[in-house]
Amino acid sequence: MLSQIRPAIVMIGLFTALTGLVYPLAITGVAQLAMPTQANGSLIEGDGTVIGSTLIGQNFVSDRYFHGRPSATTAPDPADPSKTTDAPYNASNSMGSNLGPTSKKLVDRVNAAIEAEFAAGRIDVVAADAVTTSASGLDPHISPQFALAQASAVAKARNLSEMQVRALVEANTEGRVLGVIGEPRVNVLLLNMALDRLK
Repeated sequence: MLSQIRPAIVMIGLFTALTGLVYPLAITGVAQLAMPTQANGSLIEGDGTVIGSTLIGQNFVSDRYFHGRPSATTAPDPADPSKTTDAPYNASNSMGSNLGPTSKKLVDRVNAAIEAEFAAGRIDVVAADAVTTSASGLDPHISPQFALAQASAVAKARNLSEMQVRALVEANTEGRVLGVIGEPRVNVLLLNMALDRLK
């Protein structure tokens, strides 16, 4: 019996070391050499301080900035830890709402978001991503249509011409990967940083 247990224990130890230590360390080393920025979270720094990541959205609330799509992420309620409260772009709790297309709650939330967007006067056309959440709740991108719909309100808040702001959106629109994969998109953080650089 010992002759069967000993090889099994040796194999468990060997494969634990290989798959649990050697492989992850090797992949981490290759990633650090091949693409260090992406391997470290695609962080963006300004004045020596990390201000965000191109991979995780942020909750911009000022009218002076473009807004990202809604986020369904939550966090524990500080008043009652047994409950949750909305916490947009909470990276420690990445998730979507998990509400299906026939859900009355989803329909009511989307209709309320549409009404809120029009009431705020920020947009004149509602793009789908203006009122729907992504699967992760952390999507850093919006469609060019949603960005352009916000251009007028952002230009007004910053005393810029709408043409300047629309040109900035166009300049920050990323195309499809290899020309065929995905959809054109705008990274909200990068767009807002470009906006801050406008004089």
